[in-house]
Amino acid sequence: MSSATPVFGIVAGEASGDLLGAGLIRALKVHFPNARFIGIAGPQMLAEGAETLVPMERLSVMGLVEVLGRLRELFAVRDQLIERLQAEKIDAFIGIDAPDFNLRIAAALKPAGIPTIHYVSPSVWAWRQGRVKGIRASVDLMLCLLPFEKAFYDKHAVPAVFVGHPLADTLPLVPDAMAAQVRLGLPSTASERAATVALLPGSRRGEVASLLPLLLATAKILHAQFPTLNFLIPAINAERSEQIRAAVEAHDALPITIFDQQIGNDVGRVVMSAADVIVLASGTATLEALLLKKPMVVAYRLHWLTWLIAKWLVKIPFVSLPNLLAGRRLVPELLQNQATPENLARETAEWLNSPDKVRTTLAAYDALHLALRQDASATGAAAIARLLSSRLAP
Repeated sequence: MSSATPVFGIVAGEASGDLLGAGLIRALKVHFPNARFIGIAGPQMLAEGAETLVPMERLSVMGLVEVLGRLRELFAVRDQLIERLQAEKIDAFIGIDAPDFNLRIAAALKPAGIPTIHYVSPSVWAWRQGRVKGIRASVDLMLCLLPFEKAFYDKHAVPAVFVGHPLADTLPLVPDAMAAQVRLGLPSTASERAATVALLPGSRRGEVASLLPLLLATAKILHAQFPTLNFLIPAINAERSEQIRAAVEAHDALPITIFDQQIGNDVGRVVMSAADVIVLASGTATLEALLLKKPMVVAYRLHWLTWLIAKWLVKIPFVSLPNLLAGRRLVPELLQNQATPENLARETAEWLNSPDKVRTTLAAYDALHLALRQDASATGAAAIARLLSSRLAP
């Protein structure tokens, strides 16, 4: 291998991975200007010169039933991809997220002496920690978005580098809430604008069906306490918009505004940025809310049997990323039986009534934002370049 002209196998399975892959390709070209990238890529990676062997959409399968229905096809794609990458004599393989698919490819390629990198750790630190043995056997380098992930892998003797989170690189340290309010058509001056609470019930039909009634009941309690309070709900697509509007019709006395993709594909981020407080489901949106510097109340409900299994499997003290990153209860988490309208309204009201608490929390957010802002693409590319250099060393 010439260190200046490696051939990288690279696989992304969905839009978020395509975005990460595009940034990583750009950064790797700084180290290897003539590098070639082949595998499975989306439009953003293709724009950076990657070659895709099959359309990325063939891997973009969500839901257990959908995956089961396409297992034979997915296995065939995986096996063909392994064969092609071996024939191309790639110098390294980079799997981006999609761990069930990419870690199996890495496991097949590593015994042939091909360096294997995985970008975005699976949540092995949270549940089914025994999976780390398989990761150690199949991955030469794990690129971690979160600092506690590297600490976990260090403990289990898996080479890992904390690269930071690309979202922390993208979002400014001081968000422009006024610009978001203008985009939504809200009054942007303090004298004209009433306080607003964003309600985020999730992006999937099942999530919305489960969480939205709880959020609307919470809004009813808050409206009685704060008659001028307004509520904002984002809908990420036409299907969710229809579902949300149907549920909100029964609460026509509440000052609720639903925003959809007419605002833009970033409607969720705009609504969060415009709000004073966010009530949302646990998930990656909590990290985005932190980076947008918004007080939040985290709620989640699971089927009772799923909850019992999760309590047995999950090995972490918190579920929201702000609390996991801070190592303490930075924002309220109300889970399962604790997630009642009364409790959610109480925690939301505390944010609205406690400007000093908000200021203290936002200062903690700033510190976490800076810690995550590591120029993820460049840091990851440098780590990969070091790995390849070590393989070249006599």
